[in-house]
Amino acid sequence: MNSLFKRIQKIYDDSSSNSSSEDEFEDLLFLEYERKRFERGSTSRTGSHRQRSVINRNRLQGHERIFNDYFAKSPVYNDAMFRRRFRMNRALFLRIQSAIEMHEPYFQQRRDAAGRLGLSSLQKITAALRILSSGVAADFMDEYVRISESTAIESVKYFAKADISIFGPEYLRSPNSNDIELLLALNKTRGFPGMLGSIDCMHWKWKNCPTAWKGMYTGHCHEPTIILEVVASYDLWIWHAFFGLPGSHNDINVLERSHVFSELTQGRAPIVNYSINGHNYTMGYYLADGIYPSWATFVKSIPLPQTMKTKHFARCQEGVRKDVERAFGVLQSRFAIVRGPARYFETETLK
Repeated sequence: MNSLFKRIQKIYDDSSSNSSSEDEFEDLLFLEYERKRFERGSTSRTGSHRQRSVINRNRLQGHERIFNDYFAKSPVYNDAMFRRRFRMNRALFLRIQSAIEMHEPYFQQRRDAAGRLGLSSLQKITAALRILSSGVAADFMDEYVRISESTAIESVKYFAKADISIFGPEYLRSPNSNDIELLLALNKTRGFPGMLGSIDCMHWKWKNCPTAWKGMYTGHCHEPTIILEVVASYDLWIWHAFFGLPGSHNDINVLERSHVFSELTQGRAPIVNYSINGHNYTMGYYLADGIYPSWATFVKSIPLPQTMKTKHFARCQEGVRKDVERAFGVLQSRFAIVRGPARYFETETLK
């Protein structure tokens, strides 16, 4: 900058300045003017230039605060507070953290280019779980965890992918023969022999739905939504989930696209043997509400029952079918991110 001023002063003091030196002088003044505008962050011909601010968050302080509050030998908060804020007990959290840290290098603590320690797995997983369980904004945990908004969003995506990859084969699977045997035995004691579960759909509001898609994703909720179809058992086990169809669809449209009966159509359905009123059956069924079609695999309630027998059946069917409604309620209370509007932009990320 000093050399630039010296050149300007030399040209200005040169008594023998000709047209070329005057042109050079004007060019230098223009360059200096543009340089000052760039430093001030003002708008130039190519758009606005915004300098990135660097915040020294003291990441180690965030890690020490989480460790002392929840994971030290004498933590500040007891087990009840831990379960309330993380939606799980401390042993389960440590099991998930250890498995994810070994599986996904993103959660392993490393040093940056300056040699400083980066965020620990405790910080990233804590931020991810708070967003999933409490439904808070991505930058809500910055003051406590010392993690930026973009890193928190990235941690949620990596956490979900790693969690499904590690625990999906065990907990996100269809029931095997032993599971089916237990389901049939328990449902028989509840008055529905041969029942495999209850099926229904719920809508998740999509806040950041693209404007061009809002008409397709808007249904009876009058807001863009995405549909989740599940089959749930008595113990809140969701062993079938189909997600992604626009909210303008109804349960029948979702059922036609779902893979819930893929095993049945391919001849690989589980063997189910039961008898009702002297009739033998070899195919299981699901409890459903009135919108579902009258198929042999669905047992629906009786609309407007008149006799005591039909009233008793409708009361029992509606009472047992509440398994899936209760599963939706627990899902939204345990993971509040599903209860609030979805903030992500891509359906694959939401899935």
